[in-house]
This record gives sequence, structure tokens and C-alpha cells, in this order.
Amino acid sequence: GLDRFWHLRLFLLGALGALAGAQQQSLHVCKESEYHYEYTECNSFGSRWRVAVPHSIGLCTGLPDPVQGKECSFSCKAGEFLDMKEQTCKPCAEGSYSLGTGVRFDDWDELPKGFTNVATNIETEARFNSVENCTTSMWVVHGKYIASNTDECTATLMYAINLKQPGTVSFEYYYPDSSIIFEFYVQNDQCQPNEEESRWMKVTEKGWEYHNVDLTRGNNVLYWKTTTFSVGSQAPKPVMLRNIGITGVAYTSECFPCKAGSYSSKSGSSFCKLCPANTYSNKGATVCQECEPDKYAEIGSESCKPRPPCTDKDYFYTHTPCDTNGQTQLMYKWIEPKTCSEDAEGAVQLPTSGTKTQCPPCNPGFFQSNTSTCEPCPYGSCSNGSTCSNCPVGTEPALGFEYKWWNTLPANMGSTVLSGINFEYKQIAGWEVAGDYIYTVAGSSDNDFMILTLAIPGFSPPASVTQDLENKEIARITFVFETICTVSCELYFMMGMNSSPNSVVEKWIGSKGKQSYSYGIEKNATTTFTWAFQRAAFRESGRKYNNDVAKIYSINVTNVMDGVASYCRPCALESSDSGSSCTSCPPGHYIEKSTSTCYPCPSYTYLKAHQPYGKQACIPCGPGTRSNEGNSLCYNDCQFTHNEDGRVFRYDFSTLENSTTFTSRPGFTSKGLKYFHQFSIAICGNQGKKVAICVDNVTDLQSPDGDSVFSKSVTSYGCQSILQLSDMMGYKSAVLSQPISLADHLIGVTTDLTLDNITSPADYFPLENMGLPDLIFFYRSKEVTQSCSSGRATTIRLRCDLSKVGSGTISVPNKCPEGTCDGCTFHFLWETEEACPLCSDEDYHTIVSACLHGIQKTTYVWREPRLCKGDVLPEQTVSICKSMDFWLKVGISAGTCAAALLTVMTCYFWKKNQKLEYKYSKLVMNTTAKDGDLPAADSCAIMEGEDVEDDLIFTSRKSLFGKMKAFKTKRTSDGFDSVPLKSSSEITDMDL
Repeated sequence: GLDRFWHLRLFLLGALGALAGAQQQSLHVCKESEYHYEYTECNSFGSRWRVAVPHSIGLCTGLPDPVQGKECSFSCKAGEFLDMKEQTCKPCAEGSYSLGTGVRFDDWDELPKGFTNVATNIETEARFNSVENCTTSMWVVHGKYIASNTDECTATLMYAINLKQPGTVSFEYYYPDSSIIFEFYVQNDQCQPNEEESRWMKVTEKGWEYHNVDLTRGNNVLYWKTTTFSVGSQAPKPVMLRNIGITGVAYTSECFPCKAGSYSSKSGSSFCKLCPANTYSNKGATVCQECEPDKYAEIGSESCKPRPPCTDKDYFYTHTPCDTNGQTQLMYKWIEPKTCSEDAEGAVQLPTSGTKTQCPPCNPGFFQSNTSTCEPCPYGSCSNGSTCSNCPVGTEPALGFEYKWWNTLPANMGSTVLSGINFEYKQIAGWEVAGDYIYTVAGSSDNDFMILTLAIPGFSPPASVTQDLENKEIARITFVFETICTVSCELYFMMGMNSSPNSVVEKWIGSKGKQSYSYGIEKNATTTFTWAFQRAAFRESGRKYNNDVAKIYSINVTNVMDGVASYCRPCALESSDSGSSCTSCPPGHYIEKSTSTCYPCPSYTYLKAHQPYGKQACIPCGPGTRSNEGNSLCYNDCQFTHNEDGRVFRYDFSTLENSTTFTSRPGFTSKGLKYFHQFSIAICGNQGKKVAICVDNVTDLQSPDGDSVFSKSVTSYGCQSILQLSDMMGYKSAVLSQPISLADHLIGVTTDLTLDNITSPADYFPLENMGLPDLIFFYRSKEVTQSCSSGRATTIRLRCDLSKVGSGTISVPNKCPEGTCDGCTFHFLWETEEACPLCSDEDYHTIVSACLHGIQKTTYVWREPRLCKGDVLPEQTVSICKSMDFWLKVGISAGTCAAALLTVMTCYFWKKNQKLEYKYSKLVMNTTAKDGDLPAADSCAIMEGEDVEDDLIFTSRKSLFGKMKAFKTKRTSDGFDSVPLKSSSEITDMDL
């Protein structure tokens, strides 16, 4: 059948090959050393043939005939190899090992054969060359391990293998920094990733971790991929891999020799052991050789190094616990592992130990027992380190931990060393006590991390703290430290909660003078504080900078659960049947020490501290702000009033109370990666509740199910995250990282450019319309950094712009595209119609139209430029009026009436004048000429029978106007009228 066909085919191929070779030249018969055996490809029945293959073509002739091979599923056990000549499994010899059905990669002096190393950029602009910029950003071999890149490129390490049976892949990894996404996955024949829950690797906490994944039969491509999401900050620590092992291959035809620095003393070994300290081995060793007395070697060394003469850098000092006499001994010890020689020329000797000194007092909250050990004081008491004293009535113990005397390491503190070479923890102390401080001793290498930990079971803050939902600080840690360095040493302060990994809170580089650092804790959980000191980041081993040291003088943690008290603080008393006991004041209340009574703070003030004493603890709010209901902070209620030039401007920007998110202009790294600064701002309202949130979702991306919480988030009035676009999840998604708070406390709202030493330069946002000033919100952040010793500050300008409806637009200064020019003070301009004052009567004027057809219109028009919002203009009013023709008619009528009346009056007075003349005429007629006397007047009245209409006789006839004129001119200079009188004879003559 089919087997005969394969046998015949192989026979014919061998015959043809021999015939061709004979035609070329006469070849000798092959020796066993000139050929090796291989298996053919498996057929559909799972069988194969064993054939002999010469080391080189045309070397010899007379190869053994093909024979039936082992079935394709056959494999040897670990520690065995398949002898191809006999087709049986045999144990590996001493000094070698095998995985049986697999391969192992533990030597990383160069990239092993079969591995592919590539790097790409997750998001690159067209003008950047991704390949060129990421050429050097790949995985890097370091002898015992391979490390990932730490820049913004995506580095991928790949290995393809064909398995004859289901197998596994295992490796060790060190993954200390969560700002790098580290994923491992496997693709099958169809280039589809296997369903594997452990694709996203977890950050390691205690050195190297072991990881194992099952593999399927057939082709498998293994991917180790890292992507860094850390722009502009310190480069993160790389991911490291070592001891990659793969099982499931059909067979191993040979054993691998143990690499230098390791050995295998037994046959049939599946791995090699590392040589212990002060021993070494060559490749394929069965036993490690001891170093000569004047030489030393570290664990896993391939050679010994000469021991240098001992110096004062090779030992350290510490103190013994106090004895029954209250004394301690100063002890000197060699740094382990000891690598120097005391016998070499010029070597120093270890100083004599045993000098006794008086023990320092116990730490506050502890007392010295009869055995001279420090014990904690019972609850309800306090101490300064000597004896415990019960808290007086009206006081309560302020629980916490305060360490400032370092005779022994406290029970809740520990110390160790993390190797900077292989990143394994060593069972030695990295910090030692020195009475007044605790300091770092030398490790086996300058790049070792000297680790100090402080474990806190939880926190027990006062009730007023837990009731305050806005000021979330429940405890605070403060420590005084110092670093003395000749190179760029690094001191890390880290914090971890519950089972979450440690995150770096702050880092100091180089020498730092004695200083204090304080950090607020906002979550009640089991917390671990860690200090890590590294003298140098060089990868070379050795001690050159032993004198570089970090010192911690004191550590103080407040509100610790089951802590001790260094003092008793006044409290508010609550009466009960059993007497008076301490109680917490409600939020916004202070304690009056004299009466132990709680009193509320006045309006427009707030309490900066919990359980404060005296009214002076109530701090006035800044301009434009008011206190919240609990008097725990001051906020703006989205209302503002401003007086200028005798006018009152009223603002209402309540529509801006919700959080608003915006991004700055894109920035680019040196490798072309595009990124943005994403800001979130919430300026007012909500009773001062902080609603602006910035997150770090790098870790969240590793949990596609969405069950995880953000690894880090910041809640404040204003915050910032770094935004990058990535397709790591198979689709374009936003990656947010490095969130920081920019505004934790509102200082005030004003139109002034400076408030509380924070300045918003006018030239950052030139004001085009001078009609209205900008409203400026001033904030401070509580987060203190090395570059911002007073914390960050933020100014937000609200500018009226009726063309920008709704929330408007937010921008940063042109000269500061990242929002800040100095890294500490951030400036924003918010242009929106909501920043305009409310309209009033002074914002429009009235226009009254002419009266047309008895109708008059009154119209209201905005003053230009309009600088207000809100109320609409009053509606146009229409009123009845009298037109001009009507008033003309009225005028003519009135004039006519006036003329008629004047005429009537003229006639009336004319008649009166006639009567007077008549009377005078009568008098003249009765006048006698005797002696020039006037005759007696008969009567001035009209006599009975006289006709009032009788005509008067004048000496000369004149017109009416002439008579009136003559009457006017007859007045003499003495003011009397002159009337010419005639004699009666003359009158008689006239009558006749």
C-alpha cells in the first residue's frame, strides 16, 4: 500500500542520488561522523521515515537505507533525548539537560535563532518616518534576560514554532511599571489569536513572576508586545523576560550543555543549577569550582574576581536593642556579600564593636518596659516616649505613628534588597538604624534597590472627616529625609493599597538637603508605604558609590487604626448617664476649649482642619465665593456681582456648573507620536463638589470586560491627562494616562489680575473688547512636586462672547500650547455667552416714533456693542396720539377766539372811554370863567334822563385812534392829565 509506495520512492531517490554522485566522481563510503539522521514529514496516518543525511552534499556515499521511524506523536521525557540511531530515549549526560519535547532559551547574549524583533509606532503623523524613528526601540538582550524598550514605540518579540503535539510555553517576566502595557498572546495557523484570559500581563510586585500558557498542535506564533504610554515624564522601567521554555515539539535529538555559571551533577536533568556564591563554572560543568581565597564570585558566575582591599566603604554600623540597663551597643558589620579582603595590603580592619551608649527614648506613644523594650501605650493615654499618661477629661488621644528614634526597626516596618541585575529579592537588610535616623547600607551592587516598607492596617479618622464628602483626606504621612550622592541616585516614595501594585508618588534625583515631604491619603484601606533607593542605574555590577546614602529622620502617620498617641487633643463633650465622653463635632463646627462645646463657623468662612479649636480656625472665604453647607470649603455658586463706574453687573453662569472636557493642540514626540493634553474643568456650583475627573485607563485597557476600575483617577475642579490614540484593542481607542490635579481649592473669583500671589498675565489673552473685564477664577492644587514646591496653580478667565453659544470654547495661551509656561501655573480662557452679565435697563435705549394717523410707536434697541445676556428687549408699545393737522386746527381756532375776544374787549374799553370823555365834557361845560376857578361838579354820574348814547361834541373831530393818541399825549410832566377847558360862552356858541 502507501508504506510500500514511500519505501519505493525513498529507494529510487537514494539510487538516483548515488548514480549521480558516481557519475561525478568516485566517493568513499560514509562514516558515522559524516552524516546524521532526520525524520521525514509525517503523512496523513501519523507515520514517518528515518533517513540519513550527509553533513554536506557530495561528501560521501553508501548512506544507510531509510527505515520506518517512530510515530509522529512519540516524545521523550524531560531530561532525555532521542538517540536517532537506535530510535530510543536516553538520559542526558551530566553537565547537560533537555526538556524532552521542547526547547529553552536562557542565554541572551544575542537574540536566539528563530526570534524576530520589530518596533512600530502606534500613531504617527505622515511627516514622520515610523520605521526610521523606531529602529532602535526594540527588545534588547542583556545576557541573562531580554528587556523591552521604554519609549513610545511598540516593541514586539516574536517566535514561530510547529508543534507535533499539544504543548506549553512558559517564561519568567519582571513587569514593574504600569505605564507600560505588556501583553502576551499566541496566534494559530489561521493567524487568529488563541482565546486566552491571561493575554494582559499583571504588574509584578515581588520580583520575577512565572507565566505558563497551553499551545495547540500545529503552527504557533508567540508574541511578547510592549507599548509605553508615558509622554514627557521620566522613562518607565522596562519589562524583562528570561527562561523561555516551549514544549510540544516531536523530539529532542540532543541535550543542551549547561551554560557557564551553572552545572548539572546528575544525568537525566531537565535544568541546570546556578553556582553558589564564591564558586564558578564553565560551559557544560558537572560541578562548580571554589574560588581562591583572594577572589570572590557572585551567584551564577562564570569566573572569579580578585578581592580588593577592604575600605571604610565595605562595612556599616548599627545598634543593638536596649538591654535591661537601658543601654545599646554600637555594632560594625561587613556588607554582605563580603567581597573585600582584610589581608590585602592597605586594607582596613573592622572597627571594634561593643561601645555602649544610653538608649534613645522610645518613640512617642510608647513607653519603656522593665525589660527596656518599647511597648505601646494603652488606648486613652499618650506619651512622649517615656511614660504613659491618661488623657484628661475633655481630651482624646490623637492616634497615629510617629517614629523619630531609631534604635530598632519598628515591628510594622521591614527592609530588603532588590537586585538591580537579575531583579530578585535578597534576604538581607537594605536599611539600618542609627539612633537619630535610619539609612541605606551598601548592596552587592550600586544598582541594587534598597527597600524600606511601612505597613498600615487601616485608618480611623474622626467622624467629622468621614462626613465631609468633599475634603476626602482621611490621613496624612509626613517624613523628613536627606540624600547624599555623587552621581544621579534616585529615591522613590511609593504607595500601594490592598492588593493593588505600588505606584510611585514622588521621586527625587541626586543629592537633596534635609527636607520634609507630606502626602494626603484619601482612601481607607490596608496601605503599604515603600521607600526605594538606588545609587546608580548602571547595569554593571560592583560597588563604587557606597558612600551615597539616603537617610530618613522621622516618619509620622496620622489617624492610624490601632495606633498610639503622642498627645491628647481637646474634644467636644457629650453628657450621658455614665458621665461625659468625647464626641465629634458636626462638620463646619469648631471646639471652644474653655467649654468643650461645638460652635458653627459663621457664614462665608470655612474650616481648613478637622476638630479645630477656637473661632480663629474659621477662615474667611475669598472674593466671589461662599461657604458650603458644612463650612468645609468655599465655592462659587455660579453667581457673581461686579461694580464698575457706578454700575452693577450681575452674572449667572449656572449652565457651566457641569464638567467640560477639551483637548489642546496636538504635540509630537521625537519619534513622531501624536498626543494631546486633555483637560477637564468644572468651575462652580454643586455646593463645591469636585466633578471634573481625569483618569488613567492604561490598566483598564487590559480588562476588556470592563470589570476593573481605573488604576488611577483624579477628581478636582480642574485636571489634566495625556491622550493618545491606539488600536491595541483591534479598534481605534483613546488611551489616557498620567492624570494630575490642577485645581483642588478655589481661592476666589475677581476681575483683578492677581490674587493670593497667583497672576493671570493680561498679555496671555489680549482683551479686544474693553467694555467688560474678564472674570478670573483662581485655584490652587494641594499636590506638591519637586518643580512646584508650592503646588500647582490655575487661572480660568471667563470672557463674554455672544457669538459663542452654549458652553463656548476653551483655549490655552498661544505662547504656552500645553496650558502652562513654567510647568506650575496653568492658564485657560473660556469664551462663551454664559460669561456675559445679565441685561438691565442700562443696556438698551428707547426710540419714540412720530405720530402718524393718530398712532405713536415706542421701540427699544440694544446699545452697541451689546455686552449682556438674558432678558429680551421689551416689546414695542403703541399709543394713541394727536397729529399735527389736528393741533393746527386747534391753534387756528384758538387764535380766532383770541382775536374775537380782543376785539370785543377793545370795543368795550372804547365805550368806557367815551363815557369818561362825556363826563369830562360835562364838567367843561359847567365851568365858569370866573377867576379861573373850576365850577362845582354837578355830578359825575349819568343823570336820569340822560342818554348814554348822546354824542359828544369835541372842539375838533378826530378819529378813534387819533383821540386815543391825543389822550395818551395829554399827560403832563407831573403825572396828571391835561384837559383843555372852555368857557361856557364858547360852549353856548357851539350849541347855538
